Amino acid sequence: MAFEMKNFSLEGKVALITGASYGIGFAIAEAYAKAGATIVFNDIKQELVDKGIAAYKEAGIDAHGYIADVTNEEQVEALVKQVEEEVGVIDILVNNAGIIKRIPMLEMSAKDFRQVIDIDLNGPFIVSKAVLPSMIKKGHGKIINICSMMSELGRETVAGYAAAKGGLKMLTKNICSEFGEANIQCNGIGPGYIATPQTAPLREKQADGSRHPFDQFIVSKTPAARWGETEDLQGPAVFLASDASNFVNGHILYVDGGILAYIGKQP
Repeated sequence: MAFEMKNFSLEGKVALITGASYGIGFAIAEAYAKAGATIVFNDIKQELVDKGIAAYKEAGIDAHGYIADVTNEEQVEALVKQVEEEVGVIDILVNNAGIIKRIPMLEMSAKDFRQVIDIDLNGPFIVSKAVLPSMIKKGHGKIINICSMMSELGRETVAGYAAAKGGLKMLTKNICSEFGEANIQCNGIGPGYIATPQTAPLREKQADGSRHPFDQFIVSKTPAARWGETEDLQGPAVFLASDASNFVNGHILYVDGGILAYIGKQP
């Protein structure tokens, strides 16, 4: 296939981005809409779906929002069926829904650990399984899993999250292995530390005007010397959803300003 800029177009595609009422999922959906895709998202409560719809409208995007819990197989199957009937077959799936619980391992209950694994790892398995049959039938599909630097690195207090994201990296490789022949590409995006409303308290200036200690730590560990913006994820996400990446499969694209390449400054 000769290269053309239209290879990056998502015109005529239906993209489902899970948990995309706000944050990283919303930013990816916004980029997909600008590239021509029809946006579908889900969230766990009607209130979150309504907030998402309002935010998309404000951004000039006519998105389709549905209630579904990604850990509930029946709800996910019903969601995919409804989307296929009301919007069209899903061409692009972004497994974005996820949670993190920052609890020291010795204080973390098995129940909390299971909940993180359930949403961050079982969820992508369940949603991918639901969209794959129609992708196979159509002869093409893109699955993008939102991994993490914790797919590669450990850190205090995130045992459940790191275990789930490490598992998600391997699920990505396995979907590639199992469905590559059906012309389905499954890749991951591993965001670095991204400036979102959730991380805002970690970037607040201290009373003496200095940076928050965690802010200092992240900037010192990042060759780009800054936090990422949600916009930094948009280009990579469009690439992995488009025909420009049709021979890229089982790959995790880390969008981290270089953290994973860097040992850090000598103290």
